[in-house]
Amino acid sequence: MSSVLITLLLIAVVVIIAYYLVKRFMVLLVNAILGLSVLVILNFFHVMQWMGKPDLGYDLATLIISAVGGVPGVCVLILFNVFGISL
Repeated sequence: MSSVLITLLLIAVVVIIAYYLVKRFMVLLVNAILGLSVLVILNFFHVMQWMGKPDLGYDLATLIISAVGGVPGVCVLILFNVFGISL
Protein backbone atom coordinates (compact mmCIF):
# COMPACT_ATOMS: atom_id res chain seq x y z
CA MET A 1 0.00 0.00 0.00
CA SER A 2 2.74 2.47 0.89
CA SER A 3 4.70 1.73 -2.30
CA VAL A 4 1.65 2.64 -4.36
CA LEU A 5 1.29 5.96 -2.50
CA ILE A 6 4.98 6.74 -2.95
CA THR A 7 4.73 5.94 -6.67
CA LEU A 8 1.67 8.16 -7.08
CA LEU A 9 3.41 10.95 -5.18
CA LEU A 10 6.51 10.67 -7.37
CA ILE A 11 4.39 10.70 -10.52
CA ALA A 12 2.56 13.80 -9.30
CA VAL A 13 5.87 15.54 -8.56
CA VAL A 14 7.25 14.67 -12.00
CA VAL A 15 4.07 15.93 -13.69
CA ILE A 16 4.20 19.21 -11.74
CA ILE A 17 7.87 19.76 -12.58
CA ALA A 18 7.27 18.96 -16.26
CA TYR A 19 4.32 21.37 -16.38
CA TYR A 20 6.42 24.13 -14.82
CA LEU A 21 9.30 23.56 -17.25
CA VAL A 22 7.03 23.50 -20.31
CA LYS A 23 5.31 26.67 -19.13
CA ARG A 24 8.67 28.45 -18.67
CA PHE A 25 9.92 27.16 -22.03
CA MET A 26 6.85 28.51 -23.81
CA VAL A 27 7.40 31.96 -22.27
CA LEU A 28 11.03 31.93 -23.43
CA LEU A 29 10.01 30.72 -26.89
CA VAL A 30 7.40 33.47 -27.32
CA ASN A 31 9.91 36.05 -26.04
CA ALA A 32 12.51 34.89 -28.56
CA ILE A 33 10.04 34.91 -31.47
CA LEU A 34 8.87 38.43 -30.60
CA GLY A 35 12.44 39.72 -30.26
CA LEU A 36 13.55 38.27 -33.57
CA SER A 37 10.37 39.53 -35.26
CA VAL A 38 11.00 43.08 -34.02
CA LEU A 39 14.60 42.86 -35.26
CA VAL A 40 13.44 41.75 -38.73
CA ILE A 41 10.81 44.51 -38.87
CA LEU A 42 13.35 47.15 -37.83
CA ASN A 43 15.77 46.04 -40.52
CA PHE A 44 13.10 45.55 -43.18
CA PHE A 45 11.69 49.07 -42.80
CA HIS A 46 15.16 50.61 -42.17
CA VAL A 47 13.94 52.31 -38.99
CA MET A 48 17.47 53.02 -37.77
CA GLN A 49 18.22 54.95 -40.96
CA TRP A 50 15.39 57.33 -40.09
CA MET A 51 17.58 58.34 -37.13
CA GLY A 52 20.69 58.62 -39.27
CA LYS A 53 22.21 55.35 -38.03
CA PRO A 54 22.95 52.11 -39.90
CA ASP A 55 20.63 49.12 -39.59
CA LEU A 56 21.27 46.61 -36.81
CA GLY A 57 22.10 43.74 -39.15
CA TYR A 58 21.97 40.01 -38.51
CA ASP A 59 25.32 39.03 -37.02
CA LEU A 60 25.64 36.34 -34.36
CA ALA A 61 25.74 38.68 -31.35
CA THR A 62 22.68 40.60 -32.52
CA LEU A 63 20.68 37.43 -33.09
CA ILE A 64 21.62 35.96 -29.71
CA ILE A 65 20.77 39.16 -27.83
CA SER A 66 17.47 39.43 -29.70
CA ALA A 67 16.54 35.81 -29.09
CA VAL A 68 17.51 35.70 -25.42
CA GLY A 69 16.46 39.22 -24.50
CA GLY A 70 13.35 39.48 -26.62
CA VAL A 71 11.90 42.94 -27.16
CA PRO A 72 13.94 44.49 -24.29
CA GLY A 73 17.05 42.98 -25.87
CA VAL A 74 16.25 44.67 -29.17
CA CYS A 75 15.73 47.95 -27.30
CA VAL A 76 19.19 47.55 -25.78
CA LEU A 77 20.61 46.94 -29.26
CA ILE A 78 18.92 50.10 -30.51
CA LEU A 79 20.41 52.09 -27.63
CA PHE A 80 23.85 50.65 -28.33
CA ASN A 81 23.51 51.62 -31.97
CA VAL A 82 22.32 55.15 -31.17
CA PHE A 83 25.21 55.74 -28.76
CA GLY A 84 27.73 54.26 -31.22
CA ILE A 85 28.62 51.13 -29.23
CA SER A 86 29.38 48.26 -31.57
CA LEU A 87 29.13 44.58 -30.66
